[in-house]
Amino acid sequence: MSEHDDSLYRELVEHQQDLLVKFSPEGRLLFVNAAYCDTVGKTKEELAGSVFMPASDQRYSEVMATQMTRLFRPPYACQVEQWISSPQGPRCISWSARSITDGKGGVTAIIATGRDITRIKREHRAIRKRDDELMLLLESGTQMYFTHLPDHTLQYVSPRIRVLLGGTSRSGKRLWTDYLTDNPLNARGLERTLKAISTGRREPPYRLEFCGRNDTKIWVEINEIPVVKNKKTVAIAGYLVDVTEKKKVEEGLIEAEILLKGYGSQNKAGGDPAGEVSRGHFAALRSLISPGKSGSGGDIPPDIPDDL
Repeated sequence: MSEHDDSLYRELVEHQQDLLVKFSPEGRLLFVNAAYCDTVGKTKEELAGSVFMPASDQRYSEVMATQMTRLFRPPYACQVEQWISSPQGPRCISWSARSITDGKGGVTAIIATGRDITRIKREHRAIRKRDDELMLLLESGTQMYFTHLPDHTLQYVSPRIRVLLGGTSRSGKRLWTDYLTDNPLNARGLERTLKAISTGRREPPYRLEFCGRNDTKIWVEINEIPVVKNKKTVAIAGYLVDVTEKKKVEEGLIEAEILLKGYGSQNKAGGDPAGEVSRGHFAALRSLISPGKSGSGGDIPPDIPDDL
């Protein structure tokens, strides 16, 4: 190599933004470029012969040591991330390393290029934190969220839905319809979903009976909306609310109303106006138990008959 070529080569190495190092199989630095010196805040003289990839955290040291064993067997290459101290604070460097061999499988030196990915790491950490906060918010209310494809294949299922239905992620079931009981009233809900998929328009809330863990029957109220792209429904997104206890109360009220009406009719036949009093008592009872609509289910939607 001519003196001109050697000068050009050094200029290319010293002026690139990526970090470039060469170290021995024992991990001692043989060469560092200017970018590496600037990053760690030390001179070439200070770094000469020092240990490459020092890590303050034992966990990082063990991970890097495990990854770097690949440098001593085919294909003699590895990638590893390293957090280092610098004048600018902790920096995360992504290294791509490759060994120089003697042609017989012996490693004589290792060359590695590194890129500062601190900003990317911090952005990912911020995204994960925001996702965790959003998930905490979603999971704190009475609503349990889900999405499924037009063919009913589940995409996202709230962790609380998995608990409610007995672990959808491990049961092998992929269609949300697999959890429906044979209750004939479920057909009305299926009709709502199919109509929303075909029209791309939101349908009113409806109720379904699911089979949960230990074959328990669970009534839920579904609120969903079709996701439409290019005039075609590509998914259904929504939330459900467990209304099993509410359903029991409603059934008890209906039964009580029938009994009170029958009692009132008997008193009327005897000339006693107790029938009017009974209806008044029932209205007061119902107003106490069902004070009005709420975000967790409220009264039965007007389009859902009382026999659901």
